[in-house]
Amino acid sequence: MLAALLYGQEDLRLENVADPTADVGEVIIQVGTATTCGTDLKVWRRGGHAKMLKPPTLFGHEAAGKIVAIGAGVQGWQVGDRVVANNSAPCMQCFFCQHQEYSLCPHLTWNNGTFAEYLKIPAPIVEHNLLPIPDNLPDELAAMTEPLACVLHGVARGNVKPGDRVVVIGDGAIGLMFVAKLAHDCGVEVTLFGGSNSRLAIGEKLGATRTYNHRQISSIPATVREFTDGWGADVVVEATGVPSVWETAIACARPGATVNLFGGCPRDTTITVNTEQLHYSELTLKGVFHNTPQYVRAALDLIASRKIPFELLVSEQRPLQDLEQVFCDMRDRKVIKVGIVPG
Repeated sequence: MLAALLYGQEDLRLENVADPTADVGEVIIQVGTATTCGTDLKVWRRGGHAKMLKPPTLFGHEAAGKIVAIGAGVQGWQVGDRVVANNSAPCMQCFFCQHQEYSLCPHLTWNNGTFAEYLKIPAPIVEHNLLPIPDNLPDELAAMTEPLACVLHGVARGNVKPGDRVVVIGDGAIGLMFVAKLAHDCGVEVTLFGGSNSRLAIGEKLGATRTYNHRQISSIPATVREFTDGWGADVVVEATGVPSVWETAIACARPGATVNLFGGCPRDTTITVNTEQLHYSELTLKGVFHNTPQYVRAALDLIASRKIPFELLVSEQRPLQDLEQVFCDMRDRKVIKVGIVPG
C-alpha cells in the first residue's frame, strides 16, 4: 500500500509498504479520509514528538474508514462497518487508570499511520476506543473525533463556570474547537486572539463574542484588560504551543483565574513565571494533555449531533500524493485542516 512515513524534520516520504494484517484482537480499516492536525504539523516541523512517535514511522493520527479485516478474538465488529479509532488507549490497570486519570497512563498504546490506504488498529484501541460512525456522518467529520476529544478534556479540566469571560489564544483547529465548545455549551463569553483574519471570521461563526488579530494590536494582555474592567480573563486557554505565548496567556489572567496551558511546546523548553503574581493572585496554571475514552465518545456524539458546524474547519480535500504540499500550506497558514483521501 501507499503510505506516508516521517523520517525527520520536514522529511516526509510516500512509500510503498506491505499491507497490514490483523493479529489477535486487531482490525484493519481502509482509510476513507484522514484529516491533518496541528499536532501533525508540529511533529513534521520538529521531526518528532515527546510521546506519540519516534521517526522513522508511519505518520498521521486522525482517520475514519471501514473495517476490511478482523483478527481472532474480536467481537462486536464486522467487515464493512464504518468506524473511527482514537490514536491511543490506556492500559486500564496502572495507578493512573485506577484513579481514572487515563491521559496520564504511562502505558498508553499509541497508533500512527492514518496517511495511508490501510490502517491497523491495535487490540487495546479496538477494545476501548474504536467507535461506529453514524450512517449520515461524513468520514471527514468523524475523523475529527480525536482532536475534539482532546478539547472536551481540556474544557472539563479548565474550571470554566457559567458567566465566565474566557480568552482563547490561537486560531488553529484546536483553538477554534475550544471556541465552539465553550460558546455553544458552557454559557461563557469567548474572546479569540489569532493571526489570520479569515480564521478569526470562522471563530465568529463558531460563537466567539469578539476576535482580535494579534498583529494589529500592541498587547494581548492590555487588550484583555480593556474588556474585563481592568482585571483580566477568568479563564485563559493557550492553544499555540509556543513558550512565549504561554507567558502571554498567564499575563492575561485575573487574580484567581485558571490558565489552561493546552498547546504542547517543543521538548525541554521552559517559561518564566512571576512568582509574586502566581502566589498573591492565586493563579491556577494547568497543563492539560490528550484525551480519555469518555471524551472520545462525547466528541463523536457532539460531531454527529451537527449542533456545531465543524465542517468550517476542513479547508479542502486532497489526495494522499499531495500530502507534503498540504503540510507546506499548513505551515504557511493557507489551510486549517485538510481531508486526505488515499484512494
